[in-house]
Amino acid sequence: MLKVALVGVGGISGAHIPAWNNMEDAELVALCDIRPQQMERYPEQRHYTDFDELLENEQIDILDICLPTYLHADFAVKALNKGIHVLCEKPISLNAEDVQRVYRAAAENGVWFMVAQVLRFWPEYEVLKALYDQKTYGALLSGSMTRLGCYPKWSWDGWMMDEKRSGLVPFDLHIHDLDFMVYAFGKPNRADCHRSRRQEQDALNVVYEYDGFYLTSEASWYAAPYPFRVAFRFQFEHAVVAWENGEMTIYEQNGRIWHPIGDAQGDTGNIGLPQSDAYANEIRYFADCVKENKVPAKVKPAELETVIELLKELR
Repeated sequence: MLKVALVGVGGISGAHIPAWNNMEDAELVALCDIRPQQMERYPEQRHYTDFDELLENEQIDILDICLPTYLHADFAVKALNKGIHVLCEKPISLNAEDVQRVYRAAAENGVWFMVAQVLRFWPEYEVLKALYDQKTYGALLSGSMTRLGCYPKWSWDGWMMDEKRSGLVPFDLHIHDLDFMVYAFGKPNRADCHRSRRQEQDALNVVYEYDGFYLTSEASWYAAPYPFRVAFRFQFEHAVVAWENGEMTIYEQNGRIWHPIGDAQGDTGNIGLPQSDAYANEIRYFADCVKENKVPAKVKPAELETVIELLKELR
C-alpha cells in the first residue's frame, strides 16, 4: 500500500484528493496547508500546517504537490532529498533551470519525479495524438486550441494574478495547450504572439508554425465573468477532429460523423474544470511507475524545458 501526502489544499486539490481516495492500493494519509480551514472537509487524513513537520512525522512514499507555482521546485527538492517520490502540479517552475535541479535531486536520491501535465492523460487528447501518430486521416494541415476563463479571484493571496508567482496566463493556462503541442508534435519552428494584458485581465493568441502545418492557441483570463471553456479543432487531409461543448466528434471526408468518446460535461473539483478521468489517469500512471520502479517517461524533462523557454518568449 502506497502512503501518500498532499501539500496545498486549494482549487486543483479538489481533483487530486478524490483520485487518491478512490485507489485501492494507495492511502492518502496526510494533508498540509497553512490554512487549517482548507483541510476541515477531509477529516480522514492527518492535518499539518507546517511542511517540515509533515516530512518529519510521516513515513510516505509519494508527495503530491498542489501548491502555487512559485513554490513547486523548492518543495519538490526538499521531499526528493528525503527519498520521497514526487508528483507535482504544472508548471514545474517559471524558470527552465529548475527542471534539471529537480530531476537531479530525484536521480541522486533514487526516486521518481513527474509533473502532472494532465492533457497528456486526457482521453480526447490521447485520441487526437493517436490519430496524428498513426496518420489515420493523412497529414495534419492546421489546428486550433482554446482555453478561456475569467479572472481567478478565488486564488489564495491573489497569487495567480501576480506575474512573479504565477507567470499569468502563459504559465498557468496556455501552458496546457503548449505542453500538449510539444508532446504530440514536437517543438514548433516559430511562434507569433498577440497579447492583450492589463492589471485585471490577460488574453493571448499565438500561431505556432510547424513543417507542413500551423496551430493557433487562444487563452484568457477575462475581467468579465466568462465561463471556463476548452475546445480544439484539427484539420487533417481526410477529416476534421473536434472537441467542442464537451463532446469529441470526427467529421470524415466521406461524410461519416462519429463520436470516439462519450459526453464529458460537468465539473470536477470546485474551479469549473471539465469532468474527466484524466486526473485519476495521471495519478494512476505515476503510482504504477513508483510501484514498478519504472521511469515516468510520458513526461520528459527536455519537453518541460522547451515549454518554459517558449512561454518566456510570449510577451
